[in-house]
Amino acid sequence: MLEFAWPAALLLAPLPWIVRWLLPPAERPARALHIGFMPRLKRLQADQEPLGRTTRNAAPLILIWLLLLCALARPQLLGAPLPPLSSGRDMMLAIDLSASMDTRDLQLEGAASDRLSVVKHWLSEFIAQRSGDRLGLILFGSKAYVQSPLTYDLDSVSLWLNEAFIGLAGRDTAIGDAIGLAIKRLSAQPANSRVLLLVTDGANTAGGMSPIQAARVAAKEHIRIFTVGVGAQASGQSDLLSILEGDADPASDLDEASLQEIAQLTGGAYFRVSDEASLAQMLERIEQLEPSQRADRSSREAQPLYPWPLAAALLLSALWSSRPMRRRLHA
Repeated sequence: MLEFAWPAALLLAPLPWIVRWLLPPAERPARALHIGFMPRLKRLQADQEPLGRTTRNAAPLILIWLLLLCALARPQLLGAPLPPLSSGRDMMLAIDLSASMDTRDLQLEGAASDRLSVVKHWLSEFIAQRSGDRLGLILFGSKAYVQSPLTYDLDSVSLWLNEAFIGLAGRDTAIGDAIGLAIKRLSAQPANSRVLLLVTDGANTAGGMSPIQAARVAAKEHIRIFTVGVGAQASGQSDLLSILEGDADPASDLDEASLQEIAQLTGGAYFRVSDEASLAQMLERIEQLEPSQRADRSSREAQPLYPWPLAAALLLSALWSSRPMRRRLHA
């Protein structure tokens, strides 16, 4: 389909006639020899000049002007509509791989499972639903590492997540370093799309930066942090056997106060995941708070055509300006 990108330029078509009507005629220099009857002779000559000749002389100039206006209006040929372009969020996933993530206090499909396996299972489904977003993966233990930079290749992010194992980044928990590394990766992205999902089951026990200090820096960089505390709720038993086996409160090492403060400082939210159902609800809640954004308008590929009328106008101008020379050659 043919259309003009700047159709308002066509409104300039009557401009030469308006200028000629508004401006006074140019004054010619006085001749050295004054002939009294010369003005009358010129009027008689003008009366005898046929109108068609005047129109023929002006026609090339009018055509050149219209071609220039056509080029200025930028004609373009539009192709078939293209699929809407995605405009989603940039989200880093920071996953705790410390030794405590091997605790088997959660349920996965009705069977006892360790915390990391449950997190992997549900985060894989969460990743698959983030079409249009760029995701990155940070794995942290004693230190924090970028396992996958921000990418639209969600399958690769899910693959790297599923290949992670306990102790890959050390057996301690460097929450502050993980936040700091996420800040470094997200600070170059648009301010309204920076999100960090931090999943851990303990407290900060390693690293060179405290989690609260890192959260304050993240808040200045407009990065929202959603913190997730993983671990079964306390069973309520207080007998000697439960205490000796460590089952009285499996998540006793979880520093919920710090995780809540991190989320509050950055405008995010804190979630406590103690079973398979609560993890699914948490991921659904994050999807509501940080939905994948997509552009509503479709686009078309446009092929510009303005060089053609512009070239035609230049060619006609060259031919028009060479008329006096051709006349002298034929004389």
